[in-house]
Parts: sequence; C-alpha cells; structure tokens
Amino acid sequence: MKYRFLRFPEGKTKAVTFSYDDGCRDDLRTAKTLDEYGMKGTFNIPSGTIAEESGGWTLTEQEIREHILDKGHEVATHGEWHKAMGLVRPIDGIKDVLNCRLELEKRFGGMIRGMAYSDSGILDWVNEASYDNVRRFLKDLDIVYSRTLGGDNNRFQLPSDWYNWVPTAHHDNPNILNWAKTFTEMDVDSQYCSSRHAKLFYVWGHSFEFARNDNWNRLTEICETLAHKEDVWYATNMEIYEYVTAYHLLIYSADGSRVYNPTLKEIWFDNDGVLYSVKPGETVEV
Repeated sequence: MKYRFLRFPEGKTKAVTFSYDDGCRDDLRTAKTLDEYGMKGTFNIPSGTIAEESGGWTLTEQEIREHILDKGHEVATHGEWHKAMGLVRPIDGIKDVLNCRLELEKRFGGMIRGMAYSDSGILDWVNEASYDNVRRFLKDLDIVYSRTLGGDNNRFQLPSDWYNWVPTAHHDNPNILNWAKTFTEMDVDSQYCSSRHAKLFYVWGHSFEFARNDNWNRLTEICETLAHKEDVWYATNMEIYEYVTAYHLLIYSADGSRVYNPTLKEIWFDNDGVLYSVKPGETVEV
C-alpha cells in the first residue's frame, strides 16, 4: 500500500461549503440562493442581536428557524456580542462564546458546536490574549471548529487545525470565479499518487455586503460555477468536520490490510487508487 486518502460520502473527491456571518436580514436571500443551487451553508449568529420582531437589520428566531435550519443549513456561534477573541481578556472571550452557545441551543435545540471568529478574530492580540489560550478555552467549551478571517488561497485544503479553519475565498475575492472553475475541473483521481487528497472549496462573507455593493449576481455566479457536480459533496461546516473526524477514527491492523470503523458514519477512502467504503461497525479487507 502506497497512499490512503479520505473520500467524501459516495466516494466524492471534493466538497463545497459556505459560511455567512452576523445573522443579518440579507441572510434570507443568501440562504434562498443556496437552496436554489443545492448548496449548504453555515450561518454564524451573534445571540445578543437576534431580533424580537421581523423587519429589522437582524433576523428573528422564527426566521432563522424557517429559512436556515429547516432548509438544512447550520447555525453556529459568533459570540453573544460579536467580540474579537484576540482583543478582549480571556474571561470576556469565554463569556461571549459560552453565552452565545447557551442562548442558541436554548432557542433552537440540538448541540451547537461550530463557530466563526467575529470582528478581527485572531488576527491581532492584546490584553494577554493568545491563540493557544483561545484554542484551549474553545475546546473546553466544546466548540469543535472555528473559521478564521482572511488568508484566502487556492490550495483547496482541509484544515490541519480546526480552530484555525482557513477558508478558500471571500466572495468578493477577484480570483474566486477562476479558482472555482479550476476546482470544478480538477480530476483528483488522475493527479500524482501523493497528491490525491480530498479537496474543499469554502466561501465566506457577510450577506449585507451583497446589498451594500449591489452585486447579488456575484453569489449567483459562484453558485452556478460550483453547482451540480457529480464529484462534489455540498455540506455545512459541521457536516464536513464530523465526517473528516470520523475518517480519522478508523482503526487499522498493523499491516494495514484491514480497516475497522468504530463510528456511526459510513466512511469512504481511496486506498492506492481503489475506492472502498466501510460501514459503521464493519471491518473490511483492503
């Protein structure tokens, strides 16, 4: 055996996800557009700004439930009051994240464990804040991933550190449509044997930017480029996290000839150019 690579559900080699911040009213149009193209997104909501009545700048609980959660998208934490983790004392960062998670779970049920850093996120550090400390307390608060700001790139990589999840591109990045075209045309299985890693295209932004810049066609163009590809899995941030984490829990025999799946998900992988799947509780020979 030379190389073994993760494959997404049904053996797909690529995944696409979206992430939009702040729970603003324009999220309704973003969510509707994603629905029309069969896309999945994660909407990062500051719990302290959820509106009591419809028509304001932010969404109400009912609007979030009806237009986001009921459509198969994800809600994630964005701080109770949208605080930058690098610019506040650790205790204030802890309270902002924990209060947001508690309130979102109270309103919507389930377990909300995803996050996107708000404001300047982890780009600047003052008040004795540090990345190691932020990562530690996020883990202690049962947050399992957090998306960063900036760092756009066309490497299409899965994160090596879930608390520093670097997206592919902001929707206004001038390269995004070219990168999306490159991504969709890429034949992962035909690449050099050590380069057949599963690929991810991750779009992020704020829905109010489309309204402010009068460029809603930008979202449509991105979706048209990425949509309806047979080798692409369209998923929320959490779905990607949970699947990749399950893949890394597979157990191998010492000689690598048997693979046991202790998780509750069917997992797919490429083993030296041959596609396999292993169901929950199953052991397969490779």
